[in-house]
Amino acid sequence: MHLTQLVGGEIKKIALCNDCAKEKGVTDPTGFALAEMLLGKSPGKPVVPVPLSSGPARACPTCGFTLDDLRRVRRFGCADCYTTFRDEALQMIRGMHKGNRHCGKVPEGLMELHQRTQRLEELRGRLDQAVIAENYEEAAGLRDEIRQIELAVANRNS
Repeated sequence: MHLTQLVGGEIKKIALCNDCAKEKGVTDPTGFALAEMLLGKSPGKPVVPVPLSSGPARACPTCGFTLDDLRRVRRFGCADCYTTFRDEALQMIRGMHKGNRHCGKVPEGLMELHQRTQRLEELRGRLDQAVIAENYEEAAGLRDEIRQIELAVANRNS
């Protein structure tokens, strides 16, 4: 049995064979306090795991991974989990970082290309939303703006 726990801001890991795990009272790793064992304390009352969700568990249709699994291990079960748990993952990312959009360094010569690419992605997303909402006037304006940017790029490259 391999156990990992965040204790006082540090990651503590321990590996136990089945006999040692039983001897230490570790039968449910979700309710086991690794800190107690590392500090030489015997486990007290068994810790009852706190449920992470109140409703029925939503699961990935491909691998069966649940939202509780994602919250517990902070990893996805398969590529389709990214789509299934998109909203929850974005919340987790926002909690860990300043936002959910990469704003890192871009090589000097590529900054303009990077900004143009981001603008085109934004406009295409807004165009899709306008079409879905049947706002055809806004969609036409967005389509024209996209064409202008693409035409400017084509003229620069020729």
